[in-house]
Amino acid sequence: MIGTLNEGSLHAQLKEWYAVDGDIFEQPVDGYVIDVVRGDLLIEVQTGGFAPLRTKLSNLLESHPVRLVAPIATDRRIVKLGTGGEILSARQSPKHGRLEDIFGRLVSIPTLIQEERFELEVVLTVEDEYRSHQSGKARRRGGWVIVGRALERVEQSMLFTSAPELAALLPDGLPDPFSTADLTTSAGISRRLAQQMVYCLRRLEVLAIAGKSGNALQYRHNA
Repeated sequence: MIGTLNEGSLHAQLKEWYAVDGDIFEQPVDGYVIDVVRGDLLIEVQTGGFAPLRTKLSNLLESHPVRLVAPIATDRRIVKLGTGGEILSARQSPKHGRLEDIFGRLVSIPTLIQEERFELEVVLTVEDEYRSHQSGKARRRGGWVIVGRALERVEQSMLFTSAPELAALLPDGLPDPFSTADLTTSAGISRRLAQQMVYCLRRLEVLAIAGKSGNALQYRHNA
């Protein structure tokens, strides 16, 4: 019910969407509770940042293949709720997520894709985001606090198993070498996201520093 939504709703819905016959949910493995166990494959669904999973994933990968499933909302409807859970208003968010946004979370585990047993599946979604008014909180949103997210539908999913596959998200037409400003312009992304992409790809040794132009570092693909 809308009035009782919480951050777990999206997580639970994604597990249901992802499930196939024979999957086991919430299964204990090596001291951890795993979202979905599919034969030998351990599947973790993470709707937020990756930092809390860093130790868990590293430990599990010592003995098991692991797939991390992460949603990115390409479209989101913002729904404001009254005190009784009734809908007061609903509007489309002006913000649209895109596949490259995954680098903003990968900064917590930038090199894990190099592990032979690790896979990353990015799921592009359409979601509802529920907010309720709580005085004194979320001042930038006028006191409207996010109380839950719900899955409307899945648009697409993409599986990554290697550093070169992540590097393929760099846009065509980048100069050689290029700066994060060049990447920002070519990809149509924020400077912060461009910096996060470069950081991850440098840690994966896909990119290397190729000098400076003024105060700006220049990067190019490793030979």
